[in-house]
Amino acid sequence: MEDFKIEESTTAENAGMGEKCPHCEFCGGCIHQGVPYERQLAEKEREVRRLLEAKNVTPDRIDPIEGCPSQYGYRNKMEYTFGDFVKDGEMTLGMHRKKNFMSIVTVDQCQLVDPDFNLILAAVLEFCRERGYKPYHKRTHKGLMRNLIIRKGVRTSELLVNVVTSSEPGFAEEEFVSMLQGLSLQNTLVGVLRTFNDSLADAVICQNLKVLWGRDYYVEKILGLTFRVSAFSFFQTNVEAVERLYSEALALVDSFEGKSAFDLYCGTGTISQVLALRAAKVLGIELVEEAVEAAKENAAANGLTNCSFLAGDVFEVLQNVSEKPDVIVVDPPRVGIQPKALDKIISYGVPEIVYISCNPKTLAENLKYMEYYGYHCKYLKPFDNFPMTRHTECIALLVRSGKR
Repeated sequence: MEDFKIEESTTAENAGMGEKCPHCEFCGGCIHQGVPYERQLAEKEREVRRLLEAKNVTPDRIDPIEGCPSQYGYRNKMEYTFGDFVKDGEMTLGMHRKKNFMSIVTVDQCQLVDPDFNLILAAVLEFCRERGYKPYHKRTHKGLMRNLIIRKGVRTSELLVNVVTSSEPGFAEEEFVSMLQGLSLQNTLVGVLRTFNDSLADAVICQNLKVLWGRDYYVEKILGLTFRVSAFSFFQTNVEAVERLYSEALALVDSFEGKSAFDLYCGTGTISQVLALRAAKVLGIELVEEAVEAAKENAAANGLTNCSFLAGDVFEVLQNVSEKPDVIVVDPPRVGIQPKALDKIISYGVPEIVYISCNPKTLAENLKYMEYYGYHCKYLKPFDNFPMTRHTECIALLVRSGKR
C-alpha cells in the first residue's frame, strides 16, 4: 500500500480547556462534555460496530478508532445564528438550544474553536446590540440579522468573516469592517463579506454576496497542496484530522501508478488533487458548481494538469462520461450514496473502491447494498475527527468478489 505521509500535529490544546464547557447546559453542539476522551472513543467505536452488525456487514478487518490530534480548538469553520434565548429577550448569537430550536445560546467561550472565533462573536454581538439591530424571526420573517460565519486557514492563520443579513436597510457596513479590523486577533483577517438572504428557509442561502473588504476566500494547505477556499465552498472542518484520514484512506490502494481514478462527491477537489500526485488521471465530480470552480482553480495553482472536474449530480454526470476508471474514491454527504448513483458506481466493476464516510449509518446501508452486488468490505476503520460531538467518520476498502 502507498504511504501518504503527513506531518505530526504541533497544535497545542488551548490552556484551561480540560474543564467542562460553560455553555454545555444549554448548547446542543456537544453531547460528550465532561466524558473522558477514552470513553468517548470507546462509545463511538461501539456504535460503528453496532450499525454494521445491524446490517449484517462483516468486514474482514476492523481497526480500532483513531483519536483526534487535538480534542479542543479543532474547528476551522463555525456558522452562528442570531436570535434570543427567551422570547423577545436580548439578542443572542450562537447555537440552537438543545430541545428548543427557537432559542439561541450565545457561545462566546466555545472550546472547539480558535479563541479568535469567540472574540469575533462577542464583538459582533455587541456591535449589533449597540445599534438596536433585530434578529431575523423565523415565523414573522422580519428582522435584519441572520447568521455569522467565521472560517480559518489553519496552516495560514487567515480569517474570513461573513455576516448574513436580510435586505432590510440600516446595516452599517463600513463601521462593521472597522470594528473587526480594530480587534486584537492572533490570526490575520483577510476578508469581510456580507451575504444577503431573504429566503424563508431557516438556512444560510446566498442570494447575493458582497465583499465589504479584502477578499472572498482564505488559503489552506493540506498534504503539501494549496487550496483557495471561498465563502460557501465545502472544506473539511478539521484539517489536522482529515490529513490522517485521507492519508490512510488512499494508502489502502497498493498503487495508483498508471491508473485512472474517479473522485466522486469531490467538494473543492482535495482528494482529487492528492490522487493526481500518484495516479495517471483523475476525474472529480461534485454537485456544487462553486466548489467545482474552486477545484479547477486550485488544481491550476498547484500545477496539476492530470485532473479535471465536472459539476452536477453524480449519477447524471456519470451517465455522460464514457471513460471507465481503474479505481473509484467516494466521499458522499451524510445521506450517503443514493441508489441510482450506487448502481452506476457498481456497474463499472472496478477492482477496488475506497469509501470515505461521515455517517456510519448510511455507510453500513451502502456497504450492505454493495455486498449484494459483488463488493466485499475488506477493511474498515473509524476516526474521531470531532471530539465532544456525536459525529464519527470512517474509511473502508471494498474489493470486487464477482459474486452476488
